[in-house]
Amino acid sequence: MKRNHRFPGLYALTDTRISCLPHYETAAALLDGGARIIQLRDKVMTPLELYETACRIADLCRRFDALFIVNDRVDIAIASGADGVHLGQDDLPLALARKVCGARFIIGISTHTIDQALEAERGGADYIGFGPIFGTSTKDTGYAPRGLGMLAEVRAAVKIPVAAIGGITTNNAGDVLRAGADMLAVASAVQAGGDVAGATRRFVAASNRPHRFLPSLL
Repeated sequence: MKRNHRFPGLYALTDTRISCLPHYETAAALLDGGARIIQLRDKVMTPLELYETACRIADLCRRFDALFIVNDRVDIAIASGADGVHLGQDDLPLALARKVCGARFIIGISTHTIDQALEAERGGADYIGFGPIFGTSTKDTGYAPRGLGMLAEVRAAVKIPVAAIGGITTNNAGDVLRAGADMLAVASAVQAGGDVAGATRRFVAASNRPHRFLPSLL
């Protein structure tokens, strides 16, 4: 039976390079701090290591009633029992991913322009990531900072939820939300300081606003 899911305001991405902790421990701290959507992002693990890690985090997220998303890897997302997958512009095409995953699987798409955002919506994405909003050293997207103005334009152009990403902190979170973001996607801002759970609590408070509903999933 289909049921509605609500995207929380904080979208937390695990990154072992930043937290200096294993993905599972990072995810546990993020969830303890109040995050209710976790993305596992890793570019160096073997497929087996990634699968085993994803299975553990999927189980952990179920215990916290949180959504679990796997970055890039459709196969790992499905096999581990994740709620969805997040794809970049150079990953598996959205139409093919939907064919493999089915209608109830959450699929998010990274976008950096209004045209990409519109294409993702037309293709059936459940949400988009948009950025980088500000400068960030966490990931080289190949794009200059998009800024709050372009975020507002994207928000006006699409109807699906928008996760803003790139250089977001508790100091600018309010501005990002007011520009139209439904979610704040963060990694270093909640993992770099050592107290992952505490930093997450501060971000959850900063993103405490009415949320859009993700329709007809799971």
